[in-house]
Amino acid sequence: MVEERAFWLAWSSLNGIGPILLKRLQKQFGSLAKAWAASSTDLLNVEGLGPQTVETIAIARRKIHPEQLLDQHQHDNPNFWTPADVEYPRLLLETPDPPPVLYYRGKVDLQELAGTIPTVAIVGTRSPSPYGRKWTQRITTALAQNGFTVVSGLADGIDTEVHRSCLESQRRTIAVLGCGVDVIYPGSNRTLYQQVLESGLVLSEHPAGTQPDRIFFPRRNRIIAGLCRATLVMEAPAKSGALITAHYANEYGRDVYALPGRLDDKTAIGCLKLINKGAHLIEGIDELLDMLGMLPQFNVAPLPSTVEQPTLPLNLEPKLEQVLQVLTDLSQSDGSEAISFDQLVQSIDLPASSVSSALLQLELMGLVAQLPGMRYQRT
Repeated sequence: MVEERAFWLAWSSLNGIGPILLKRLQKQFGSLAKAWAASSTDLLNVEGLGPQTVETIAIARRKIHPEQLLDQHQHDNPNFWTPADVEYPRLLLETPDPPPVLYYRGKVDLQELAGTIPTVAIVGTRSPSPYGRKWTQRITTALAQNGFTVVSGLADGIDTEVHRSCLESQRRTIAVLGCGVDVIYPGSNRTLYQQVLESGLVLSEHPAGTQPDRIFFPRRNRIIAGLCRATLVMEAPAKSGALITAHYANEYGRDVYALPGRLDDKTAIGCLKLINKGAHLIEGIDELLDMLGMLPQFNVAPLPSTVEQPTLPLNLEPKLEQVLQVLTDLSQSDGSEAISFDQLVQSIDLPASSVSSALLQLELMGLVAQLPGMRYQRT
């Protein structure tokens, strides 16, 4: 993994190579390490790479040494993940454009990253009405107290109310920044930032020291949406960054919810448009909790004794063999080829982080395939 991690970093340092192209390179060659060694002719077969970009890549590869780059980067930014790391948030990894490098500060929760703890984004305007503030506080508190991790952007207004409500409920929260994780923006949230670090997590796709820039925030919003199973928009005018987050959530196949407001309130116009386009209407806290599907429980039927067990590969590590066997058993008992990650964790005596790590290794060995929605099947 260390080698592949270095190549995620190396590729991401090249001009003109963004997250979507990186996923195409990985799919085309099987790994970014192999893509780094590929000929210009082979690179031209990747959709989106033209002669000029390929020539730029060839020049850059002669100057960049991935392992050295990784060593230096780890010195300057010790806390970061790439998609080659098992800790990389699984829901974010399912998106078409995950950040090739994701920096973090604060307290890491592996179950949260693995997706076994549900995450919900709550976003909105920087200038909310008293109505928007009140319902943001109520909804955030209810979600936090019912086992959800709430994600927002640490901006003024709705974001601030979200993080503060989580902390007042003595629950953790995740803040995604449009600057380096060591840069506090806005400055008025300095105290709130420190409080988030004490119990929660701060994330960014920008290295330490990166100052905020207006072009960073729309792209930041895709991370907020990608981390979460659902996005709630509390208040948003017709032109609002919160609507960008909702757009990404919809593109990623995640649920979008909107708080209704008055027709003559400009901060409600964006939410009303979202509802008109199919977003779920937030009618109340109990209804919202029901719609979000409170922490599903799985009842796994015992495997019938007459079912013939498929043969497992030889010489697997005990943990890998255990995960593969449980995946096989569940597929047999449910009559379904694909099993959700949550169901696997519920059915196996291992931490979620260990199950996630084992699944990734089994994928690399060609024994398991991951399907959309964090579902897995034997190959």
